Amino acid sequence: MITDALKSIFAVAEAYPELKASENFRELQRQLEDTEDKIAYSRQFYNSNVLDFNTKVQMFPSNLIANMFAFKAYEFFEAEEEERKKVDVKF
Repeated sequence: MITDALKSIFAVAEAYPELKASENFRELQRQLEDTEDKIAYSRQFYNSNVLDFNTKVQMFPSNLIANMFAFKAYEFFEAEEEERKKVDVKF
């Protein structure tokens, strides 16, 4: 989704060299790449924590405490089809 938007931005930049040279456009590209990296890291961080939690809920002796307090396993984050739609970046 964001990756596709970045590819289209870079394609536009290739077609218009004066745009590519613009400091504002370079800053926009950097911010979009940074945002994409942050989203990927956050998704990975969340799923890593869910994996650790689910493992502890299922393994002895922590499963005894988890059962006492009715802790249940969480599902991993996975974007739904609607959320994966291509993002339109308009200039």
